[in-house]
Amino acid sequence: MELVGPSKRVWAGIVICYFFAAGLVVLAGVAYLIRDWVYLEIAISIPSVFFLFYWWLIPESPRWLLSQGKHEEAVKILKKIAKGNNRNVDEKALCNLTVQEEPSGRFWHLIDNPVLFKRTFIILINWMFASMAYYGLSLNTGDLSGDYYLNFFLSGLAEFPAYTICLIFLDRIGRKTLHVSCMVFGGIFCICAIFPMLYASEDLQPITVTLAMLGKVGIAAAYGIIYVWSAELYPTVVRNQGMGLSSTMANTGALVSPYVADLNKAVSGDLGRALPFVLFGGCALLAGLLALMLPETLNQHLPETIEDGINFGKKPDNKYKSEKEDNSVNSPSDHVTELVYSSKL
Repeated sequence: MELVGPSKRVWAGIVICYFFAAGLVVLAGVAYLIRDWVYLEIAISIPSVFFLFYWWLIPESPRWLLSQGKHEEAVKILKKIAKGNNRNVDEKALCNLTVQEEPSGRFWHLIDNPVLFKRTFIILINWMFASMAYYGLSLNTGDLSGDYYLNFFLSGLAEFPAYTICLIFLDRIGRKTLHVSCMVFGGIFCICAIFPMLYASEDLQPITVTLAMLGKVGIAAAYGIIYVWSAELYPTVVRNQGMGLSSTMANTGALVSPYVADLNKAVSGDLGRALPFVLFGGCALLAGLLALMLPETLNQHLPETIEDGINFGKKPDNKYKSEKEDNSVNSPSDHVTELVYSSKL
C-alpha cells in the first residue's frame, strides 16, 4: 500500500484480492489433478520458493526508509519510480521529504468512550462475520450438489466480479453504502440457498449452487471493503491497534468457519446441510445492518486524534471537508509521492 500514491491505495488494496481469488481457482485445478493430500501440500508449497529469486526486485517503502532516517535511499527509489512513470519532480521537494511522527494512542482508547466503543464493536463484528462467511462458503462447497472440484472452482471464480464491483463503486457511492449492500446481498442469497436445498428435487439442485455463489460474491466484496473502510474509521493515533484487533477478530471468524461448515456431521439430513447457510447468511445480515450505524468516510478528512474520532460522522463542520476541497488532508510528502507515483498520460 505504501508503494502507490494516496489516491491509488484503494485500487491497489482491491487488486491484490484478485490474485487471492486466482489462487483459489488454480488450487481447484491442482487438487483435481493431485488427489493425494500429501502430494497436494507439497505441490502448493513449491511456488513460494520462487519468491526467493525475485524479492529483491520489490523496492523498499520510501515512507519507511524516511521514518528510519535513510533519506538518500528513499529519494533514490522515488526518482526511479518517477522516471518509470515519466514524471519530472522538483529535486528540492524530494530533498525536503519528511515523515511526521504521529502521536501514539493506546488500545483502551478504543473502548473507554461510548462512541468509539460502539464503533469499534460494530467494526469487529463485521470483520469476524465477513471472515467466517467468506471462508465458510469456500469450505462448504463439498456439501453442495454436483462435483466438489467444480464447486470450489466456481467459488473462487465468483470473487472476480465481487472485486470488480469494489473497484467500480467504492470511490463513487462510498464505503458504507457498498459494504452494507454487499453484506445484505450475500446474506440474503445464502439464506435463499436453503430453500431449493430442502424442498427442490435433485434436478433443481444447481439452483442451490447458483444462490450460494451469489452469496459468495456479496461476502467477498464486503470482506474487501471492510479492509479499506475500517482503516479510515479508526483515528490515526490508534489505527495500528484497531487494525491489529480487527485482524485478530477476522482470524477468529476464520477459525470458527470450519466447525460451522461441518455442522452437517452433527445434524443429520438436509437440515444439517442447510444449517451452515442459515448461520453464514444470518451473521452477514446482522453485521450489514449494524454497519448502518457507522459513518461514511469517502471524501472526508479522516480522524487523527481520539477527539476527532468521537466527533467524526456527526453534524458536518469546517473541520471535516471533502478531500477534494481541503488540501490539508494530505501532508506535503503525500503530495510529492502522489506526483511521483502517478503516470503521466
